[in-house]
Amino acid sequence: MSQDPSNQSRRSFLTRAAGAGMVLGAPGLLKAADPSSEDTLNVALIGFGKQGEVLFNCLRNIPGLHFQAVCDISNWNRKKGMNQVRALQGSVPKGYVDVDEMLATETDLDAAIIATPDFWHSPHTVKCLEAGLNVYCEKMMSNTLDGARAMVIAAEASGKLCQIGHQRRSNPRYRYIFDQLINGNKICGQLTNINAQWNRSLGASQDIGGEKLAKGIIVEDEILNKYGFENMHQFLNWRTYRDLSGGPISDLGAHQIDIFGWFLGTQPKSVFASGGNAYFKDREHFDNVMCIFDFDTPQGEVRAFYQVLTTTSAGGGFWESFMGTEATIKVSEIASNTAIYREDGAPSWDDLVKRGYLKKKPAPPKPEPSADAVASYASAAPEEFDLPGGFNKPAHQPHLENFFAAIRGEATLACDARHAFESEAPIYWVNPSALEKRLIEFTPEQLSV
Repeated sequence: MSQDPSNQSRRSFLTRAAGAGMVLGAPGLLKAADPSSEDTLNVALIGFGKQGEVLFNCLRNIPGLHFQAVCDISNWNRKKGMNQVRALQGSVPKGYVDVDEMLATETDLDAAIIATPDFWHSPHTVKCLEAGLNVYCEKMMSNTLDGARAMVIAAEASGKLCQIGHQRRSNPRYRYIFDQLINGNKICGQLTNINAQWNRSLGASQDIGGEKLAKGIIVEDEILNKYGFENMHQFLNWRTYRDLSGGPISDLGAHQIDIFGWFLGTQPKSVFASGGNAYFKDREHFDNVMCIFDFDTPQGEVRAFYQVLTTTSAGGGFWESFMGTEATIKVSEIASNTAIYREDGAPSWDDLVKRGYLKKKPAPPKPEPSADAVASYASAAPEEFDLPGGFNKPAHQPHLENFFAAIRGEATLACDARHAFESEAPIYWVNPSALEKRLIEFTPEQLSV
């Protein structure tokens, strides 16, 4: 692939800057995003469906980026992306159907944002890394364990940055809980259990599209077949097909199961799962899955229970709950779902409140006295606390900011390909455990690159 020497020089400057940890300028000074400036990063958007648009709505808030190309096999998605870029920066990006053509033509790209279906994540990421681009790729890394392995190998061989979209790792609320509360002040005591869920209503889980689709949305069969889809239903609902994705446990559960290993600092030793098609009988993937991971930590055993439901939203939607001998921390990307409970008898948190680490919530009213014998077995109600404010940003934005800061040498990736693989590897074994109805005790080969 031939390249303009001036582009080579510019890219070399950015590479040296990242390696030396140089700060190329305060973010607030980069809003002009002059594509000829050494400070500007040229970006390709690969996949502009629903998730691609979600990411772009965060990217538009990050200064110093020039969106140079939009690639999507759907004319509808591609034109939508090109129009949104033009409205933002005034210039029209080039549009591409094929990633190979884009990489052969656009020789001065610095980064790619990949939001294609899971089974394309690995091929697209590997191609971009080998072409010299830094990559931000949505999770899961791939629909297969070997595909995820290939991404780690390509990232480390290329020397480029590869961030995987487990965005909670950059979320200020999660970072604060991890750094200040669980590790810094150790308010949970000994962690013993984790509970987490993502419950989605039936109405939000229906297939996309019906018998009749607007003409502009339809992708020609020849294009669909070339890129791995049998028909429009597969293209629009690829998450329900086993050859294209991992189903709900990877589509929804991966974000949260990622937190288990991150907070505990280790991989699980086993998984046992159960799943079925309670409502969506014709789908290849389960519509409901529950699983238990067993961890060994320096403090002792920890069991983590996870459920993903697509037939009910009961129980508060999605959250994770870290339960210890002295406190429980319930956290979510939704601030109202976050709460902290101090166990009766645990050391006082008055000093933490005084120093601004926590805010105390008003005590709930005491229940009326009861002669019920069950009351004698009940634990005392825990005190409820909240986080200090200032942790709200669009869910994906801090993670994308971290990616571009890392390219500029201002930060370290919050979730590079290798660490993402270590987190994701156990998730690939949930569906086999449920299908085979058996406990899977992990071997090093199952969880390593």
